[in-house]
Amino acid sequence: MEFFKTDKIFDFMGKRLPFLGLSSILVIASIIILFTKGLNFGIDFAGGTIVQVKYEQVAPISQIRETLKSTKYANSSITKFGSDEEVVIRITGSSSDLTNDISDEMHKILDSTGKFEIRRVDMVGPKVGGELREKGLMALGLSLIVMLAYVSYRFEWRFAVASILGLAHDVTIALGAIALFNVEVNLDILAAILTLLGYSINDTIIVFDRIRENIQTSKEDELKELINQSVSKTLSRTTLTSLTTLFVVLTLYFFGGEIINGFSFTLLVGIIVGTYSSIFIAATLLVQLKFSIGDFRAKEAEKLKSKREKEKLRAMYEQGTV
Repeated sequence: MEFFKTDKIFDFMGKRLPFLGLSSILVIASIIILFTKGLNFGIDFAGGTIVQVKYEQVAPISQIRETLKSTKYANSSITKFGSDEEVVIRITGSSSDLTNDISDEMHKILDSTGKFEIRRVDMVGPKVGGELREKGLMALGLSLIVMLAYVSYRFEWRFAVASILGLAHDVTIALGAIALFNVEVNLDILAAILTLLGYSINDTIIVFDRIRENIQTSKEDELKELINQSVSKTLSRTTLTSLTTLFVVLTLYFFGGEIINGFSFTLLVGIIVGTYSSIFIAATLLVQLKFSIGDFRAKEAEKLKSKREKEKLRAMYEQGTV
């Protein structure tokens, strides 16, 4: 199945400056949001306790807040969780400040608010949260380094720089959206960001692979035209892959429940931004980095010549002539 005719070449490079301008605006806006509003770290990273409560009737959120005001949990955050009957109480502070029987304590404190059951209690100390945050950032950094090394080895350093800049573009905009909509950042969000990295680099590698293939097989010497041909040839595949993935993530977002809303929201933004960057940004950066078709072909010819000489020497050695 193809959405676009294989012989149709779209002029992506002719419109590269407006797309680069749009991406620059989105990235700068995301950075400003991250610095001004910041990320809403969940207990996985900030430490604290989450208590999920399900009432038999509509949860009396105002009454819960009033009841907790006179206790040591006065600074707790109470939000609706999925349905009108369920709420989540987020309590900041170290685990040493909290009793081990917090479930029983909450039962006594909230007894006057109606009939309910406590469905979940999650507790993370600030030290553990700090370690999780540190290891999460380390995992993100190592992923980028490994991808940079892989693309440099498989292609050429300009391809690697372009792909990493594309990934940084995608992650920055995704984090900006997370901060803008006040999505709670926990281990699920970290998993979504790492998934986004893999998804985006996969799309980018496919485009770069087609560019490299066309450089070796085509007589075209104009980089912009060659990129237009390569991106156009992979456009149908990119669109189909993105749409099928998008449908799954939309299903998770609307029907997966509150507990995975943050994960699916991050993937939703990431798929849209990642697809956009693999088509309009990653290959465009090759032009900005002054990639030379002539130099690349010369290097590939030298590699091929060296390989043939090694094969010739090996054959001579096996025949006993050297």
